[in-house]
Amino acid sequence: MNVRVLSGWILVGLLLGLGGCGSDPPVAEPQPRVDTPYLVGPGDTLNVVVWRSPELSLSVSVRRDGKITTPLVEDLQATGKTPTQIAREIEQVLSRYVQNPVVTVIITSFSGPYSQQVRVIGEATKPQSLAYRENMTLLDVMIAVGGITDFAAGNRASILRTEGGKTRQFRVLLIDLVRRGDLSANVEMRPGDVLVIPQSYF
Repeated sequence: MNVRVLSGWILVGLLLGLGGCGSDPPVAEPQPRVDTPYLVGPGDTLNVVVWRSPELSLSVSVRRDGKITTPLVEDLQATGKTPTQIAREIEQVLSRYVQNPVVTVIITSFSGPYSQQVRVIGEATKPQSLAYRENMTLLDVMIAVGGITDFAAGNRASILRTEGGKTRQFRVLLIDLVRRGDLSANVEMRPGDVLVIPQSYF
């Protein structure tokens, strides 16, 4: 484990252990909706369709090195690109062999690069990393992880968000949202967000 990853987990541990100490971060407020294109990541499954060329069409998984291989196209970098960008690059390669190729790339299984994932740690029922979806909200995340445990300090949970190289922390009210149905506590998520749910000591 490298130093950067280790220091990151130490920070997370401190946040979980000291979630109830000191002044709480500001409560997250609804923000303008941001349309973020989905970027392909390792583990995604892509359906590559070449018009009028079924022999060149197939379903392929993005390898750990971030590349894919299709008929006549070897080791194409896919990670960090949109499906449309990948389709255009495949067309460029196929144009050496096929006249005016038309390619469509459809994602059929999502994982996404780490920068596009939402991580949930602490007292969630099923802590995990989730592929960011367009217009994803905090409620969507809670549904995906099965809610919070009985030991969660839900209204002291927080979102860590990195923007412009700086990490900011926003408090979220999970008890109000999940157990009281207060939709005003629902907020937009962003790619790369980390939701930290501390343990209650009371």
